[in-house]
Amino acid sequence: MRRSSLLAGVFAMLACVLPSPADAAIHGPDPTVAALQASSGPYAVSQTTVADANTPGFGAATIYYPTTTAEGTFGGVAIAPGFTETQSAISWLGPRFASRGFVVITFNTNSGGDSPASRGTQLLAALDYLTGSSAVKTRVDASTLAVAGHSMGGGGTLEAAKARPALKAAIGLTPWDSDKTWPEITTPSLMIGAQNDSVAPPSQHAIPFYNSIPASTPKAYLELAGADHSAPNSPNTTVGAEGVAWLKRFVDGDTRYTQFLCPSASAAPAGTVSQYLSTCPF
Repeated sequence: MRRSSLLAGVFAMLACVLPSPADAAIHGPDPTVAALQASSGPYAVSQTTVADANTPGFGAATIYYPTTTAEGTFGGVAIAPGFTETQSAISWLGPRFASRGFVVITFNTNSGGDSPASRGTQLLAALDYLTGSSAVKTRVDASTLAVAGHSMGGGGTLEAAKARPALKAAIGLTPWDSDKTWPEITTPSLMIGAQNDSVAPPSQHAIPFYNSIPASTPKAYLELAGADHSAPNSPNTTVGAEGVAWLKRFVDGDTRYTQFLCPSASAAPAGTVSQYLSTCPF
């Protein structure tokens, strides 16, 4: 009898400590491949622009957010463009992610030639602005934030994750960085390379980045078949679908999306992925 009481007490304590499915931010209906591949999700989206003069530490920005206030707060995502690019190069991802239940800020960097390290700092500044003083700060859960970026902006995602391990997810889109090793990264990281990328060849950038992130960190490398460096600069079904799945899984903690990441990138249209590596299961 005493043993039963003791076990009951142990289980009760564990129930208080261990996370449960209820702790995850479950936003939206049950996911399907068709829903992930669609250009927009279940949430209506609004946007607001922010002038360069009003952005501390980065350039002019645009914020995309779900219009509903019925589901509480949403995770936040900052997205940086690549070398010489403006936010228009990655703007399609704003409504793509926001319509799935995220508050997204895209921005111009201070200079087109800013290094990946500088872009990482600007990604964090954008998140701090989004959660601290933006017009939509009350819509964002400041404890569930992520970064994404293209090219040098993709390298910036690793720089940001290194500087702020509390980030829930990082997505590098044909990422470029002179630093090839990232043993410090504990943030779940998705690196998306392009098979025919001559600017940031995967063998010199995305794959070494992926390989150097510790195996204890949830990570994946997805290679876009037949694509080049600029593939993420326009609507891309594979980037959109798998990017959303990664954010939902690790920012929201929504395990309904694991099926699209493990053991394969199953939300991607057939023939669009030439290589997929991961630390599944996660």
